Amino acid sequence: MLVKSSPGFYLWICLFFTLGTKAQDYNPVLDFGEYLGYVKKYHPIAKQAQLNIAIGEANLMRARGGFDPKIKVDYAKKEFKGTEYWDRLNTTFKIPTWFGVELKGNFEQNQGSFINPDETLPMDGLYSAGVTMSLGQGFWINDRMATLRKAKFFREQSKADQDLQVNGILYKASLAYFDWLRAYLDYNVYDDFVRNADVRLDGIKRRAMAGDMAIIDTVEAKIGLQNRVLGREQAKVKLMKASLELSNFLWINDVPVELQPEVIPDVQVASKMDATLQIAGQGLDSLILENHPKLRSLEFKIGGMKVDKRLKANKLLPKLDVEYNFLTESPEQINSLITDNFKGGVSFRFPLFLRKERGELKLAKFKLRDVQFERDNAQVELLNKITALYQELDSYVLQNQLIMDIVTNYVSLLNAEERKFSVGESSVFLINSRESKLIDAQLKQNELQNMFFYVKAKLFKSLAINPIEL
Repeated sequence: MLVKSSPGFYLWICLFFTLGTKAQDYNPVLDFGEYLGYVKKYHPIAKQAQLNIAIGEANLMRARGGFDPKIKVDYAKKEFKGTEYWDRLNTTFKIPTWFGVELKGNFEQNQGSFINPDETLPMDGLYSAGVTMSLGQGFWINDRMATLRKAKFFREQSKADQDLQVNGILYKASLAYFDWLRAYLDYNVYDDFVRNADVRLDGIKRRAMAGDMAIIDTVEAKIGLQNRVLGREQAKVKLMKASLELSNFLWINDVPVELQPEVIPDVQVASKMDATLQIAGQGLDSLILENHPKLRSLEFKIGGMKVDKRLKANKLLPKLDVEYNFLTESPEQINSLITDNFKGGVSFRFPLFLRKERGELKLAKFKLRDVQFERDNAQVELLNKITALYQELDSYVLQNQLIMDIVTNYVSLLNAEERKFSVGESSVFLINSRESKLIDAQLKQNELQNMFFYVKAKLFKSLAINPIEL
């Protein structure tokens, strides 16, 4: 394991990947489940996906800030050549509430030689407590309420989007692992037959020297060995490339990790794959498509757009704001808050043509309908895609069984040909021919297994599963 870090960190990585070991050669095994677990925990894209949740929470906090109480203090004073022109103090405390209602408390104190008559107040100042309310536009929904509701939808949408992002990177990492496994198995096929061809060449040489065989048979046996060595070398290059592709997904504590050549994949991954990807028991009969992260993301997006449409529709109403405040010099006495002492007002505004408001409402409706079309289409596409993948899996189960039987039969043919050769009833050419067919069949077996794993990974992606246990 090659890691661009300190020797101690390098040793820790090596120890981690040596947890699984093949008994026959003691090569460290990179387990599929542990590999995906580290991808999910440490890969930059997986970490980036976690930011979506933080962004959603931050947006929600910002939206809730629209309902935070506010304190405002205005103080101004002018004094010139010994004359106090004015000394004004105005403090206000506001509490926004949900339905377009705002509670307000106020204290004013004004004095000076040149204050306006309407600013004349008692010497100790004047207190007021009241309410401002929107009775038309802004009563059932306003910008503050809409922002908070949309922020809640956005937070839930962020969670669904995170599942999609994590699922996407795990899908790509799975394909890299399967390609690495296939390259490893292909290399082993050639490596095994290189040893067989080498042993066969030695035996033929000894028999030729003893006069039991023609010298030309050693040439054909040597060509067979060279072909196997050439195939192994090509498979070795593919294995190296697949290993480097896999390394793109291996990170530990923000440090990229590169596999050492002695690390091997788990050849028994088929028995653990469904549990690792959490697709076991995910049949069509138990499929609940409404829980799919992509559809949930679109539903939350639609929810936010419905809020926006309601807000745009609300702006067609006239803007009618009323305000009423009790006035008192002694707020500590409750009976001083009488209706005879008050300050109030009414504000009314209504555009005559409402072209801007009607245009914005139409745009909001079109955008909402567009996303609804996208959701309906995505639902049909997902159902059809998942159905097709299940049917494809059934076909690959049959294909893998067939190729397994074919390989078994080719092994029988090769063994029979070698027995005939040992008693002088066959030739090196026939053995090489049988062996080539067996190699092709085993490579095809590895290819079909890889394609079978690919379809399982596609099913994992189509279901958009974010494995919790990784």
